[in-house]
Amino acid sequence: MNKDGKLHICASSDCGCGLTRRDMLKLGALTLAGVAAPLLRAGDARAQAFKGDDQPVKIGYLPITDATPLLVAHARKLFEAEGLRTESPRLFRSWAQIVEAFVAGQVNVIHLLTPAALWVRYGSKFPAKIVAWNHVNGSALTVDPSISTVADLDGRTVAVPFWYSIHNILLQQVLRANGLTAVTKAKEAQLAANEVNLIVLPPAEMVSALAGKSIAGYIVADPFNALAETKGVGKVLRFSGDVWQNHACCVTFLSERDTSERPEWAQRVTNAIVRAQLWTRSNQLDTAKLLSAAGEGKYTPHALPVLSKVLAATDYASYEASGVVKNKGWYQRRIDFQPYPFPSYTEELVRAVKQTRVEGDTKFLDALDPAFVARDLVDDRFVRRAIDLVGGPSVFDLPADLRRKEVVRV
Repeated sequence: MNKDGKLHICASSDCGCGLTRRDMLKLGALTLAGVAAPLLRAGDARAQAFKGDDQPVKIGYLPITDATPLLVAHARKLFEAEGLRTESPRLFRSWAQIVEAFVAGQVNVIHLLTPAALWVRYGSKFPAKIVAWNHVNGSALTVDPSISTVADLDGRTVAVPFWYSIHNILLQQVLRANGLTAVTKAKEAQLAANEVNLIVLPPAEMVSALAGKSIAGYIVADPFNALAETKGVGKVLRFSGDVWQNHACCVTFLSERDTSERPEWAQRVTNAIVRAQLWTRSNQLDTAKLLSAAGEGKYTPHALPVLSKVLAATDYASYEASGVVKNKGWYQRRIDFQPYPFPSYTEELVRAVKQTRVEGDTKFLDALDPAFVARDLVDDRFVRRAIDLVGGPSVFDLPADLRRKEVVRV
């Protein structure tokens, strides 16, 4: 906000606030500098007003495979099976847009980057909760075909989908392990030999940017990695799940008003999402067909071969043989689905994001205690019950005590 109480929009990235006109499109850069936080707090009572148990499920999503459980639950009428009404899911192009719509109450069930959930609750002080994981793994670092190693990225530009993303966290870990330093400089700035310039791009713009040589690579959710592979404009250099074993990328995010004042509604939403994940695990090709541009719901603009490469992948062994996959004993899928939000992951995530370079005001991170965040940000009572309703943790190959140790091998 400026001195007149008006929202300040920068014409360039050089004004010092860390925001550009692109970032602020429709209040899109809520996460970058916190300037919209007072606006969120003032409007949250109106935006997320309690509407009763007949409120329909209003899904907001990006056209990535991270959204699969929400879209499968909608397509297979699993919400209706729980006695809920639904509206047609709304597709957004960027994470900034989906956060804005959620805060404004235009959508009430979204998938969101786990680190972004930290910012929404603690950076902007908007009351919302993670109720389940949407998936595990499902992202990759994709680069120009001329690049053979991480070291080849020195002096180049790489895109991330959002500053508060597992993609940004893992990319910077990989860069550091290879003697490179992540920086955020203006486009025309000179880069040192060991520097990699990071920029934010919406996922939908990444493939064209790579093909046009304006960036050397990007790290993002599929199917945009698979799309670059099938188009021949990029190759996978490293899978995110090969760095942090079975990590969460996106989570199911609900307003705290819904989880506290309408717990039965929240439970039924979670039940449908858990059932969707279980169905997806055994019906990967059918899921790809359902989500494709040719599918009945036309949920994404992606062709079936691209989605099948991710959801029904049969070529993971070839990535192991070529050396793309480093941790060959992990036996993972390119993307997998399990809904339980392990506290150990949230704790490790908080520690990791504190060591990650992001743009904007990050002071709120200093006060975050990992154990506190794992209890406060996540409400796992709904997903625990939902997992029990479908047969218990074993149906998702989860430990009976729902505990695990995080494994990160860069």
